[in-house]
Amino acid sequence: MTNADAPAGEALLELRRRYRRERERRVRPDGPRQYLPADSGSGAFAADPWAPGPDRREPVRDTVDVAVVGGGFGGILAGARLRQRGVRRIRVVEKGGDFGGTWYWNRYPGIRCDIESHVYLPMLDETGYVPEWKYAPGDEIRRHAVRVAEAFGLRDEALFSTSVTSLEWDDAAEEWIVATDRGDVFRAAYVVTATGTLSEPKLPGIPGIEDFGGSVFHTSRWDYAATGGTPDGGLTGLAGKRVGVVGTGATGVQVVPELAEDAGHLYVFQRTPSSVDVRANRRTAAEHVGAGRDGWAGERRDNFLRIVSGEGAGEDLVADGWTASAALLEKLLPSFRRSGDRESFEAAYEAADAAKMDEIRARVDETVADPDTAERLKPWYRYACKRPTFSDVYLQTFNRDNVTLVDTADTHGIERMTRAGVVAGGTEYPLDCLVLATGFSVGASGIHSGRLPVRGRGGAGLQDLWRAQGPRTLHGCTGNGFPNLIHLGGAQSASSVNFTHVLDEQAVHAAALVAAAEAAGAVVEPSRESEDAWIALLAADAPDHEWFHAECTPGYYNAEGRGRPNGPMSYPHGAVAFHELLRRWREESLGEALTPRRSPRA
Repeated sequence: MTNADAPAGEALLELRRRYRRERERRVRPDGPRQYLPADSGSGAFAADPWAPGPDRREPVRDTVDVAVVGGGFGGILAGARLRQRGVRRIRVVEKGGDFGGTWYWNRYPGIRCDIESHVYLPMLDETGYVPEWKYAPGDEIRRHAVRVAEAFGLRDEALFSTSVTSLEWDDAAEEWIVATDRGDVFRAAYVVTATGTLSEPKLPGIPGIEDFGGSVFHTSRWDYAATGGTPDGGLTGLAGKRVGVVGTGATGVQVVPELAEDAGHLYVFQRTPSSVDVRANRRTAAEHVGAGRDGWAGERRDNFLRIVSGEGAGEDLVADGWTASAALLEKLLPSFRRSGDRESFEAAYEAADAAKMDEIRARVDETVADPDTAERLKPWYRYACKRPTFSDVYLQTFNRDNVTLVDTADTHGIERMTRAGVVAGGTEYPLDCLVLATGFSVGASGIHSGRLPVRGRGGAGLQDLWRAQGPRTLHGCTGNGFPNLIHLGGAQSASSVNFTHVLDEQAVHAAALVAAAEAAGAVVEPSRESEDAWIALLAADAPDHEWFHAECTPGYYNAEGRGRPNGPMSYPHGAVAFHELLRRWREESLGEALTPRRSPRA
């Protein structure tokens, strides 16, 4: 794809107008309020279907070195990197019944990683594991999460099926008091929060959903008792049944083909189509990815990050849809960073983006037989407005006689539910089963949501301070007034499509902070001045994304059409530069974030 292939002049102006019209069809006045948390109402949508059984343990009353809140890859990596630094007592507290985070909860049929396994799965070098597929199925990913956790001895002290309900700093003892919903009250010298950014399922607030007479469940709580089968398919319980699925994002693109295989008839209720590019999944062998040499996985992971961050990388080791699309950034960003000519960059980006989206829309026409269905499956927005998807079977599914696409853009989604089914566009669709592939709420868990109360020095509430002043951190991971509290995956750090890489770099950083504090007899607490400097850096260098997000179709990237939250939210120069910044800071300035303890720790 080159800029010469992109539409120009009047064609580009018409494309902008089309994007704007399609966006306005989908913007709702209630914005994010159109969704409900999974624990609303009876809480049935939040129940854990995978828990191994009743856990009647006694409440825990003891002291550990580090408490890690969250047992997904962020928490596992934090524990592993801490263990490598010699930390002994590490307690992971996890809401689910085992390690895995989103891969513990998400076990729907067809689930796979959309990032290449050999760069997404962390600690492959350290565990000696080589993924079986280029894009691994969910169960392989979940098993690897457990493999890493057990390799570093994190199961021994872990508390599963348990949620942290409060964190309180004890000024006198210089320790955190951790309380949970299981009656646990224990102490920890350090707390690492790794609750994820997309961990709480969200439900569409459809009027009458509680009246529906069939089975209804969220994809992260799949009901195999109703559908039969396994994540590999074979949903024999749906034979002859009328099934509906709400949501056509990354999850819907994977689950729709599986449902279509076994349902009597499948209705796909779509508000906004996804961009669907080629996946080309295949089995892999060690020699295909260079796994015979030390450090192969780290090299491959770094190569992928450089390319998708728009940095020069030489050879493309992964060579997939992500890196092919990122080639445009690799060409455009370096010159923009040198010249700072935003207007030229935006024009070049828009032209290249339009050419890419023309390719995506042309693929729909080439694949889907019915012209009307094909038109409704075309995404009319810029490539980065929604997370891109990849599939070699999704579009083809709409050529089946037992599949109906129901476009709900003009009614802003499903209107209501009855005992018999779903009403959309004034038409009732009788259903026996409804699947909610509606994704997760951004930042709805942990300290950023306010659902986990945190009190630091002098009883100061973290959420109270952030509401009054906006988020205040150094590097997105530590904060003044909250000693020995380290956040992973939070605001004011870096982001990437390969989030496990970012989490691992943050875990390495967290472990280095703890090790330095222990060696110095100190607590980890940046000064107010260092926070000010960090926030000023983010604000000064932050690109103006309003021109982009204000025109995007509604989604979780732009708060359902409301634009991004106010204030600097992430490091503007990309993950590669951010990781290098952290390494330099650890070498040169780490001591500035340490405050001597008032008394030795027992």
